[in-house]
Amino acid sequence: MTEQITAKMPWANHMGEIPLHLQYFQGGLFDAVERIAAAYPDHIAFDFMGKSTTYKTLVKQIEECAKALKTLGVRKNDRVTIAMPNCPQAICVFYAVNLVGGIANMIHPLSAENEIEFYLNESESMTVITLDQFYSKFEAVRRNTGVVNVVLASIRDALSPTIKAGYMLTEGRKIEKIPDDAPVIRWKQFLKLGKCCFWNYKVEREAEEPAVILYSGGTTGTTKGILLTNGNFNALAAQIVATNPMFEPGDKMLAAMPLFHGFGLGVCIHSMLANGGRCVLVPRFTPKSYAKLIVKYRCNFIAGVPTLYEALLRIHEMDKKELSFLKGVFSGGDSLSVELKKKFDRFLSEHKAGIQIREGYGTTECVTASCLTPTHKVKEGSIGLPFPDTYYKIVKPGTEEEVPYGEEGEILLAGPTVMKEYINHPEETAQTLRKHADGLTWVYTGDLGIMDDEGFIYFKGRIKRMIVSSGYNIYPAQLENIIDAHEKVHMSCVIGIPDSYRMQKVKAFVMLKEGVSANEETKADLMAYCRKNIAKYAMPYDIEFRESLPKTLVGKVAYRQLEEEELAKYNA
Repeated sequence: MTEQITAKMPWANHMGEIPLHLQYFQGGLFDAVERIAAAYPDHIAFDFMGKSTTYKTLVKQIEECAKALKTLGVRKNDRVTIAMPNCPQAICVFYAVNLVGGIANMIHPLSAENEIEFYLNESESMTVITLDQFYSKFEAVRRNTGVVNVVLASIRDALSPTIKAGYMLTEGRKIEKIPDDAPVIRWKQFLKLGKCCFWNYKVEREAEEPAVILYSGGTTGTTKGILLTNGNFNALAAQIVATNPMFEPGDKMLAAMPLFHGFGLGVCIHSMLANGGRCVLVPRFTPKSYAKLIVKYRCNFIAGVPTLYEALLRIHEMDKKELSFLKGVFSGGDSLSVELKKKFDRFLSEHKAGIQIREGYGTTECVTASCLTPTHKVKEGSIGLPFPDTYYKIVKPGTEEEVPYGEEGEILLAGPTVMKEYINHPEETAQTLRKHADGLTWVYTGDLGIMDDEGFIYFKGRIKRMIVSSGYNIYPAQLENIIDAHEKVHMSCVIGIPDSYRMQKVKAFVMLKEGVSANEETKADLMAYCRKNIAKYAMPYDIEFRESLPKTLVGKVAYRQLEEEELAKYNA
């Protein structure tokens, strides 16, 4: 940070043993992992379904993958789309893209076809790496994109022989057969391409250079690619360890949060691998498997959304299990209610874990978390204190005018993890990133909060209209655009309603076109249409037909009125 910074830091005297400032590694993402591998070559980097991979082996696999990418023609700043769950091939190809100078475009493999098409075109990707089970969706939209190469990996290739046999009898049988003449490159063929690479495939990366694209709604609720740098991720890796001084190389993180999510990629994967941690990869979350893995691997750190902790409280497999090996339990991605925190803290105590759950806050515009509850001081309802070199202030929404401590306003943040830009959206970038007189570039989060006189932050809600379900951001305007495009629909309104498990679930209110019957057949037709065009995590659980939708005085749909109606039903 520069000497010109004049931002206020009321938290400066309340950080405990956490430093206010850090030194950050200035190389690329792969460089950070390679450096750790040199120090701890025989430490385990990750575990996947019973099979462990050391740091030395990981670096070798990344380099083999990088050679193959170079042979395919991937050059500096080319965008490579990775659509995979948390599996070994995803880790290797993510860092390999960085090693050859490319930019990893991370997308949800369960996205609907039209969303995949958007992500591929928005990022201008020519190469896609995904799993065989997602092939059909990519093939369906490929002709509408600039994609040249599709590389297909398979979960079975990353399994030990004994586990592989069981997998093929269960999950493997469900995967649709891919035609022999499909225009794809299988993972094993892909790696063989690397043997043709006789030139230098390593591209030197600098901190400020772009490395990753993640997706978020930004301040307007429309999907945009967030361009993040090597420095953003490496700064986060340093901050995560600084705010958790109990961390030691070899400590295990249960990595269930997905790679295409800043929380999963930034905290559960890169922050661990850049510091000598051990990732226990979870390709598909179920509460039972998660509970089993915590105990089996004696995980030291777990991170997730409130839904995850709500689910763990209901799992009988955790009865009488001892969890004294836990060093840190982190909640983010959505508000952790005071009641859920109390319940989970009690759960941890009953299972002999000498810690409490720690809530954090952040946005994808700064990779993920930028603020965390410290270990030495907890305030009820607070999301904690800013990370080292990270600044927070609360202003009157949309302005530079700071409000007094204890008064609600828009949360602004600044620091070394702040994104480079929204790709292809310069106006939105300018709205979200603004340089102030204090010398800092601030992210206008669109979230409301309060700061007290000790610098503790309290999240109060969202200015922008957004639904958060199981930690996923869902934008009603996007779903309404999809539903409104159906031939039977006149108008729709999508809202989030309370749900004890997912925190919120999606409900759609629909006005049908004149002459269309509001019956179960029509509802089934609309639901089928939604399943084809909307990702699973954003699917409406119900569609309610209305003859009219409530309006505001200026003629906009009064979605808040519908939210209040549903909240009244929920509380009845």
